[in-house]
Amino acid sequence: MLNKWIKFLVVPVAALALSACGINSVPTAEENAKAKWADVESSYQRRADLIPNLVETVKGYATQEQDTLTKVTEARAKATSIQVNPGDLNNAAAMQNYMMAQDGLSQALSGMRVIVEKYPDLKSNQNFLALQSQLEGTENRINVARRDYNEAVREYNTTIRTFPDIIGAKIIHGAKPMTPFQATEGADKAPEVKF
Repeated sequence: MLNKWIKFLVVPVAALALSACGINSVPTAEENAKAKWADVESSYQRRADLIPNLVETVKGYATQEQDTLTKVTEARAKATSIQVNPGDLNNAAAMQNYMMAQDGLSQALSGMRVIVEKYPDLKSNQNFLALQSQLEGTENRINVARRDYNEAVREYNTTIRTFPDIIGAKIIHGAKPMTPFQATEGADKAPEVKF
């Protein structure tokens, strides 16, 4: 009779212990972070898709700024050539290379803003204004996606480091911390605009 009571008590306790040790919470947090990373990549892709249209529009109005347009095109090519897969999210070097390429594109785009200030007739072109608005909206989406990704990474990293989830994270999943998106060196300084 005592054996029956022990089994009766052990089964629910074991089930409760397993449910609280990261069996489900670790992969759930990991998949959430990967989904947020996909949002970051989607925002970058949207920007990369818009840039050729922006460049073609500006070319028609500012042929004398060919150097700036070339820099934007080259930065776009570099930014789209570097990819980070979900498996690389814990590889700090891969993340750093990706972030540097994207920041290079952001710097090149700041040169495009100088063109707008330098050539007021561009401001009156509706196509340019529409593309500029789309690009600005995309930059905002990128910032939101980065923030959401970093929050998901924080939640995942916290999950795999706190009790009781650390048990499942280490023993069952072999979980490793993910790398958050970080600003590159010098990102705290505003770009210098010269006319």
